[in-house]
Amino acid sequence: MKAIAGKLAAALTMAFVMAGSASAHNGEFHCTSCKAWNVAQKPFKIYGNTYYVGTRELSAMLVTSPQGHVLLDGALPQSAPLIEANIKALGFRIEDVKLILNSHAHFDHAGGIAALQRASGATVATSAHGAKVLEDGVIGKDDPQYDPTDDPRIDKVAAVKAVADGEVLKVGNLAITAHLTPGHTLGSTTWTWLSCENKRCLDVVYADSLTAVSADGYRFTDHPALLANFRATLDKVAALKCDIVVSVHPGFTDVMEHQAGMQGKVNPFIDPKGCSELVADARKRFDKRLASEKLPQK
Repeated sequence: MKAIAGKLAAALTMAFVMAGSASAHNGEFHCTSCKAWNVAQKPFKIYGNTYYVGTRELSAMLVTSPQGHVLLDGALPQSAPLIEANIKALGFRIEDVKLILNSHAHFDHAGGIAALQRASGATVATSAHGAKVLEDGVIGKDDPQYDPTDDPRIDKVAAVKAVADGEVLKVGNLAITAHLTPGHTLGSTTWTWLSCENKRCLDVVYADSLTAVSADGYRFTDHPALLANFRATLDKVAALKCDIVVSVHPGFTDVMEHQAGMQGKVNPFIDPKGCSELVADARKRFDKRLASEKLPQK
C-alpha cells in the first residue's frame, strides 16, 4: 500500500499544481490527470450490499437495499454516464438511488453529482461547508486548492442537505453515518455503514482524502486552525470501527489490487488494520509536507 500511496500522492500533487490548465467544456472537465482518472472500470461487489461503481482511479460506491439505494460520490462530470452504466450493469436502476452523498466538493469527486441527481431524483447530502460549494458550483478562498488564476466550476447542485458530525442518514434499512473530517478541504466528510453477508456484518469506511494538496504557494503552517483540524481528522479516522476501508482515490487503499485478489471465500477488502495503515501513511506524508514548508523558499 505504501509504495502505491506514495506514487498516487505525488501524482495528485502534480495534478493540482498544474490545475491552471483545468477547464470545463461541453459538460466535461479537462485537467492534467482527468483522462487517466476517468478510465472506465467494471463494477464489482466489495462486501454484502456494498459495490464499487466508480472509474479506475476515482471511487464511487453503491450501497443497496430493497427500499432504495445510496450512492457515494460522482467523480468527474464526464464520469456520470460511466457510474450510471455501472449501476445498471449490476442489475440496479439509477431511479432507485434515493440518496447521493459527497466526500468533498472538488471537481474530481463532485463533478458528476448534478447529472446523477437529475437522473435519479435523489437527495444530495454532505457537510454544511460542502453543501455551499455544491450549490455555488465553485470552491471558495478558504480551500487550500483555491487559485485566483483558475476557476474550476462544476454544475450547481440544487437543494443540498447539510449534515452534522455523527448524523445518521437512512434509506430503508440502510443507515449511513457522517463523520466530518476537515483537512483536505474544510468540508471533507468520511462515511461509515454496516454491510452484511451470510449473517456476518462488517463496518465499512468510505474515507475522504487525507492528503495535504494545495495551490502553489499555499502553506498549511500559515493556517493553525486547519492544521489542528487536519491532525484531529487523522486521529478520528484511525479510531473508526473499520473492517473494510475504501478511499475516494482507490489507489490509497489498494482497491483494484484487492478486487483482483478476490477468490472464493477470500476477500482481501476485509482488513481491520486498513484504516490505521491508511492514516499512518497519511500522517508521514503530512509531516513531510509541513517540514518542507519550513525550508528556505527558493
